[in-house]
Amino acid sequence: MDKKMETIVSLCKRRGFLFQSSDIYGGLQGFWDYGPLGVELKRNVREAWWSDMITNHDELTVREGAPTTFQMTGIETSLIMHPQVWKCSGHYDLFHDMMVDCRESKKRYRFDHLRGRWGEHEGRRLFFTTIESDDAGFDQVNAKALKVFGMKKKYLDKISWETEDMLPITEIGSFDEVVAPDVDEPGTLTEPREFNLMFKTVIGALSTEEEGTAFLRPETAQGMFVNFKNVVDSSRVKIPFGIAQIGKSFRNEITPRNFTFRSREFEQMEMEFFCHPDASRDWYTYWRDRRYAWYVNLGIGSDNLILRDHTQEELAHYSVGTADVEYAFPFLAQGEYGELEGIAHRGDFDLRSHMEGKLVREDDCLVVQNDEDGKPKYKGSGKDLSYFNDQTRERFVPHVIEPAAGADRATLAFMCEAYFEDEQPDDKGKMQKRTVMRFHPKLAPVKAAVFPLIKKEGMPERAADIYRELKSAGIAAIYSQQGAIGKRYRQQDEIGTPFCITIDGDTAADDTVTLRDRDTLDQVRVKTSELVDEISRRLRV
Repeated sequence: MDKKMETIVSLCKRRGFLFQSSDIYGGLQGFWDYGPLGVELKRNVREAWWSDMITNHDELTVREGAPTTFQMTGIETSLIMHPQVWKCSGHYDLFHDMMVDCRESKKRYRFDHLRGRWGEHEGRRLFFTTIESDDAGFDQVNAKALKVFGMKKKYLDKISWETEDMLPITEIGSFDEVVAPDVDEPGTLTEPREFNLMFKTVIGALSTEEEGTAFLRPETAQGMFVNFKNVVDSSRVKIPFGIAQIGKSFRNEITPRNFTFRSREFEQMEMEFFCHPDASRDWYTYWRDRRYAWYVNLGIGSDNLILRDHTQEELAHYSVGTADVEYAFPFLAQGEYGELEGIAHRGDFDLRSHMEGKLVREDDCLVVQNDEDGKPKYKGSGKDLSYFNDQTRERFVPHVIEPAAGADRATLAFMCEAYFEDEQPDDKGKMQKRTVMRFHPKLAPVKAAVFPLIKKEGMPERAADIYRELKSAGIAAIYSQQGAIGKRYRQQDEIGTPFCITIDGDTAADDTVTLRDRDTLDQVRVKTSELVDEISRRLRV
């Protein structure tokens, strides 16, 4: 793992952002718990997304020049849905990754995660693999090659490498010459095979697995599609409009890795935007650009963020167009990016699937998949999910634009982007290393820290009053009177608190306090009567 990433992971546990799930029992791979600060950070990410998509979408719509005005509504659907939902959506048949097993180490790998290099020495040519994608992967491959060839490190240059870069194993034809991770002999990998990622469960105390099988949802999107008619009928929304929800999803990942980036339980922030087919391309462009801007506006530098359009080969069978917002996570190799959010033009695939049955693409058209008898393989609901425009008297199946973001990945990206180190003088003027989490004020777990300079002369009591005033105003604040003031400042810098308030000897005389800015280190005197308004103003920036 990248050294910066190791430092961030260490900070997360030390300061209470993230813990390994079931840590006292050795942990459970692919599952994570958010600590006291982490739960606040992630809640702020969710609220910033909800504000952008639902609460304040009108303000942004006018400012960003949407094709027309539109309505937005929220929904919350269950984790377990009727099994037929997943058959008609395509997940039951298609939601899988390819996996391989190592016969010697007994480990299992996701096929497309294995990378390696061809190396040759004294006529023996082998493909050495690793599951790492960063520079550490080269070190692992080199060490493996030395061991297999029986050489010492100083003779590494005697190995002839065919490529400078790591190659995906998917480009390798035969596995006979492949050396798997954690073994020293070639030919131990099985042929790749499909592995369905959905978690199974059984409904009903007396149900058999065959009769009562259901699945934990692998995405939140289908809950919005199957409720399309319910929302239209109950809320009287008009096309175009969006349905949004935030919720947990579950995928039985073969090899969860890279901290919270790829886990088995995760939280999604998804929105399905229903629009007229003729306007769908304009709406796709609008949401594509707006979602990229959301990350930039919350502090992610554009030099670490890209908006990447999928190639024709990458597109899902239902997709007219897809773009990913991707971030340069520290655990990735230089120049590589990891997906934060996908914005997909899904056409009318989902609504039609739940009306008619599972759809497949044939001759560049979506048609219902039939079985050997010519009947639909998976029968749809039979419900009419079309939309009738009572003004134009037109009936149509809406097209859908789907921005689908990961709350955990977004939180991780904001933490990686916020991490910063510099040097600042301590109380005695000596330069010391300072760790700062430069969260956008809207995302910071704690907005303000209140310090009495000393534990006497009425300072703790006045500080406690100010602390309570901030809390009453809805500003997340903490109170601390332990340690030197410089040390307290550094503690708050490390958890990303944007503002520190110090009550000192002058407070009783002129009713002012010192307000310190985390990033600029500027300190100004502010009237206590104006403090809540001043911090609220700064938080709105």
